[in-house]
Amino acid sequence: MEAKRADIPAAVLDDLCSRFILHIPSEERDNAIRVCFQIELAHWFYLDFCLPSTPGAPHCGIRDFARAVFHHCPFLLPHGEDVQKVLEQWKEYKMGVPTYGAIILDESLEKVLLVQGYLAKSGWGFPKGKVNEEEAPHDCAVREVLEETGFDIKNRICKDRFIEQKITDQLVRLYIIPGVPRDTKFYPKTRKEIRNIEWFPIEKLPCHRNDMTPKSKLGLAPNRFFMAIPFIRPLREWVGRQRGESSDTMEDLGAAPGRASDGGRPKPRRLAGSEAESCAKHKQNQRGRASESSSVRKGAREERRFQPRKLQESFERAGAEAWEVPAVSSRTFLTFSFDREAIMRCFDF
Repeated sequence: MEAKRADIPAAVLDDLCSRFILHIPSEERDNAIRVCFQIELAHWFYLDFCLPSTPGAPHCGIRDFARAVFHHCPFLLPHGEDVQKVLEQWKEYKMGVPTYGAIILDESLEKVLLVQGYLAKSGWGFPKGKVNEEEAPHDCAVREVLEETGFDIKNRICKDRFIEQKITDQLVRLYIIPGVPRDTKFYPKTRKEIRNIEWFPIEKLPCHRNDMTPKSKLGLAPNRFFMAIPFIRPLREWVGRQRGESSDTMEDLGAAPGRASDGGRPKPRRLAGSEAESCAKHKQNQRGRASESSSVRKGAREERRFQPRKLQESFERAGAEAWEVPAVSSRTFLTFSFDREAIMRCFDF
């Protein structure tokens, strides 16, 4: 560890600290968590600009880089706090910051856009990121999607059309953006953050961690999509409703927000909106279809109930119109009963 710290040139650390840390207000500089966020910015700048232009500079992760900065500027930890504990506290704090992004669908609603992180072991997920202080959720989604894909959803986003999950105490909301042409060119605005951007068939993505569909259909293990898995099932249900394939279960899931279970497993929350001209029009259509569907189901249940009077009238009507068996009327059929004594006498020898 110490050797890696020494490998980062002191001049580079001086430049990074002056750019990202030393200029912040003293009350923020005294907060180790706030300093860690600035160190993260410095780390991105180091990877994007310093590393390519500095021969022999080491490629290091955020933890080793943070240790190098704290070692280079010990006054950032005036009370001698343990660097490892500070980084763990920072990680825990970051997990509580809400994340917003988008689910971008093609015009057929069959494929969804996923991005892959820059690191070698990074999996596939939806473009998203943490909200800034006093930033509106939908503005955060627009900013993050633009940074990671180069695609501007500002004029496409509907504030009420999203899928929201709570994963390990972190709120994640993804706005649904349907109807994006598949030949759209996507280019990340940030350096060394996004490696690949691709369309994936929704039906081939996993709904849970043991779902081997992507392994057989795409040649990728389900854990490569672990960040997307919690959203795939509710996304399929949303798409199904747009195609008129909704079921009772789908309607129930879409009607009320979900709550995380005791085990921490996310449940679907509010699913709103459609591909209609406006969210309001979609909601009105959804309520109309739900009401009509409910009436049809109720009527079907009523028809299935056994109603002797209606059955009798049906038999009488059928007998009068089509049956040619005058000896047996519908009323005789309904009042027919076995003569037990007469039957038993047939067995007397």
